[in-house]
Amino acid sequence: MVTSNTDVRWTVADLEVLPEDGRRYEIIDGELFVTRAPHWKHQNVAVKIATALENWSTDSGLGESAINPGLVFSEIDSVIPDVVWASYERLETMLDEAGHLIAAPELVVEVLSPGEKNERRDKESKLKIYSAYGVLEYWIADRQQRKLEVYRRDGGLLKLAISLYAADDLTSPVLPGFRVAVGRLF
Repeated sequence: MVTSNTDVRWTVADLEVLPEDGRRYEIIDGELFVTRAPHWKHQNVAVKIATALENWSTDSGLGESAINPGLVFSEIDSVIPDVVWASYERLETMLDEAGHLIAAPELVVEVLSPGEKNERRDKESKLKIYSAYGVLEYWIADRQQRKLEVYRRDGGLLKLAISLYAADDLTSPVLPGFRVAVGRLF
């Protein structure tokens, strides 16, 4: 991962001039983060999580999941989470003309990429931004440890609620009736 010079404040408008070369460009509090396309296994975990969410969504009729959507919170906060889930109720009001999410979905999922900087970005910077903008639940999937950390809104902030491992079942108050064995996600 490459980060920009911290003296420069990047905005969403700046992203328009960057090359479309397969890299991911995210801005968190005005700082540019550039990463390569994720590892195959990283993407596979994201697909499995999105599929579990989409299957449940089809059965429940409550919302939709998406992989790698643009999520533009503000001019200085624009990220590309691995997976999101939004209720139809929220989805009606949170898409801009370009099809980007401009408000918090109920659920955001990040799959950890190896490396201390990547982990810190997902566990600290993104946790902070998702908390500040109103995400109700945030899952961090660690494919190396086959572990899922679940953060839930508590007192206005996202706080670690539970850490789940392959033998555990994942449920969520945000997703009534949703249940999946964590091991199936890895």
